[in-house]
Amino acid sequence: MTVGEWRQERQRLEYNGTNRNYSSNRRNDCYSMVVHMSDYKWCHGPNCHTYKTQDRIRGSKGSKVLRTKKVKTTEWNRDNGWQYFCSQGCWNVFFRKYAPRCIAIAPRNTPLETPIEDPKKVTHDNGGYPHRYTEINERLVNGN
Repeated sequence: MTVGEWRQERQRLEYNGTNRNYSSNRRNDCYSMVVHMSDYKWCHGPNCHTYKTQDRIRGSKGSKVLRTKKVKTTEWNRDNGWQYFCSQGCWNVFFRKYAPRCIAIAPRNTPLETPIEDPKKVTHDNGGYPHRYTEINERLVNGN
């Protein structure tokens, strides 16, 4: 299953409001239920489990541990990197450690360019307070 197929399946399941296997003869049958993954992910920060904060302490008396935090997947972090990190610090440590590996997946050997029209200097007068800026517009290429 490709990433695109997986995403379409996930969107279909979310649209239907449940994670069921919709075979026509076993609708609402308990055997057709798909195991639903948690809405939480473990923080991917390599040092998350070493930070000494109250919310990371787990275990019973005498065998306490510092545990990696869980991150709830919500509407605001669903389609971005924040669904994998509990804080900016964990994000930064992860990036510093793994950025070279990520870049190696899709290296960029040439720069990307966006065609633009010639920039124009614009002055906007807002009640005696002139504001100058440069207006930059993308140039349409082949009607796109």
